[in-house]
Amino acid sequence: MSKLTGKVAIVTGASKGIGAAIAKALAAEGASVVVNYASSQAGAQTVVDAITAAGGKAVAAHGDVSKAGEAKGIVDAAIAAFGRLDILVNNSGVYEFSPLADLTEDQFHKMFNINVLGLLLTTQAAARHLGAGGSVINVGSAVTSLSPPDSAIYTGTKGAVDAITGVLAAELGARQIRVNAINPGIVETEGSHAAGFIGSDFEAHAVSQTPLGRVGQPGDIADVAVFLASNDSKWLTGEHLVASGGLR
Repeated sequence: MSKLTGKVAIVTGASKGIGAAIAKALAAEGASVVVNYASSQAGAQTVVDAITAAGGKAVAAHGDVSKAGEAKGIVDAAIAAFGRLDILVNNSGVYEFSPLADLTEDQFHKMFNINVLGLLLTTQAAARHLGAGGSVINVGSAVTSLSPPDSAIYTGTKGAVDAITGVLAAELGARQIRVNAINPGIVETEGSHAAGFIGSDFEAHAVSQTPLGRVGQPGDIADVAVFLASNDSKWLTGEHLVASGGLR
């Protein structure tokens, strides 16, 4: 039997990149998966089609996690489609890098609304349905230990994710719901290509400082998510697993 047979999972921001890889990996281990998207219905449907073609179960669900009603709607979609909820992966996130002199209020609110408020709202809605053995997985970032220049707002959001992970682990532990975080380093995704990270001097420097000598791939992070979603990690909560190839 696969590790997640009979389980139901939501992965937010799963139309591409890390989220898409996590959704596929959870499904490959037997979970029925809700593939959330905010704007790319086509991308989410591509992920759903890949899962179902491989014999898994998945549905796409639209929703902006930073709005309470829509966050609840994502959870409602899981209950409507599969009748229960066991795993929530808070993967939705945005990033922009700017020096202090160029920071704007709009950047602050955009990143904190999605990266932090969205995580809280979706977890709030999900917690009403999660039972003993439930797993919440927050996707943070290795920037909280690297503190790269020009990332004050983004790093601030991911520092908040680290702190919130610990708080929710303590708060939900009495119900036997585990809350952990994965903090990826640089991962080659559509987003990191679009941002100009891949193929740049920034990437070359990061790789030179990474003991395992490469940038991450979405599947590297998805494997950690499967571990945290499964009974293999039943004695872990409040942890931040830095998945960066050793980059600190």
